[in-house]
Amino acid sequence: MQKKLWYGLLLVALMLAPMAGAYPVFVLKVLCFALFACAFNLLVGYTGLLSFGHAAFFGGAGYAAGHAMKVWGVTPEAGMVLGTLAGGLIGYVVGTLAIRRQGIYFSMITLALAQMLFFVCLQAPATGGEDGLQAIPRGKLFGVLPLADDLTLYYVALAVIVAAFALIVRTVHSPFGQILKAIKENEPRTVSLGYDTDRFKLMAFVLSAALSGLAGSIKALVLGFATLTDVHWAMSGSVILMTLVGGLGTLSGPLAGALVVVALETKLGAIGSFLASATGIAWFGSLGESVTMVTGVIFIACVLLFRRGIVGQLALLEGRRVAGRWLRAPRLIPKRSKVDQIGGA
Repeated sequence: MQKKLWYGLLLVALMLAPMAGAYPVFVLKVLCFALFACAFNLLVGYTGLLSFGHAAFFGGAGYAAGHAMKVWGVTPEAGMVLGTLAGGLIGYVVGTLAIRRQGIYFSMITLALAQMLFFVCLQAPATGGEDGLQAIPRGKLFGVLPLADDLTLYYVALAVIVAAFALIVRTVHSPFGQILKAIKENEPRTVSLGYDTDRFKLMAFVLSAALSGLAGSIKALVLGFATLTDVHWAMSGSVILMTLVGGLGTLSGPLAGALVVVALETKLGAIGSFLASATGIAWFGSLGESVTMVTGVIFIACVLLFRRGIVGQLALLEGRRVAGRWLRAPRLIPKRSKVDQIGGA
């Protein structure tokens, strides 16, 4: 019940964010990466499969959706559907080959195949090469509602992202999600119970890839471009960082992690300038050029100090507080009556 309340408050805050002065495009960028991190967390946090190639699904779908909207002239909703299908299709190909191996071998296969897609995007004429796809039109939703206005696009994209997040929550709490958790905890025992674990892992992989593709499609629609950065291995590293910082295996952890990482990458220069003017230390002014260093420090601190991530650590502290309060509470044991005392004597 408490989680539902927090999710409701978060949804209300997101709906009111543009009215409170938040820049809609920046909030949508955070939400796109949050959905990307949630999709990745569905695979690694609940199934135990660490992929180093999730950028292939995110960026590949962005290219597919952008090309469809710019060259073929399809509507935005059709572009997002095509991008999602493209992410799922790439995920099916990669997953079919990768799930034959486990551990680091699985991760390296996903990385190798993702880098192959990167070089395809670099060489293919349809992707724009090093320049990427530029000036992707927003078009009209269902051919009627124009999305050129940032505020209109914000609420349309917010509805899609909330629906995708609800799908992830439902998946985690479904019988299918319980089987994925069982595979993560003890795959041999899950096999002994009669489950085809390879099939379930492939289904989880494709679902995660499709949702990552949806995030990449929305990102291409919102920002109006798709570049090689979206399919580079560094993007896969970024989503891993978001998930670990927020909290691996938690539903809301990737949301917090995406906010921290994207805000640092986007606003670190402004934060550094403010600190330099407030403290008089000129070094803070160069923080904008040290995004990689700062995110690396955050990652190290996360691994060394709070391995559960932001949300995971807060949940642990809350659990300890509730347990301590329960232990300190007076025990409501009824007093023995005089008759019972005499009988006991």
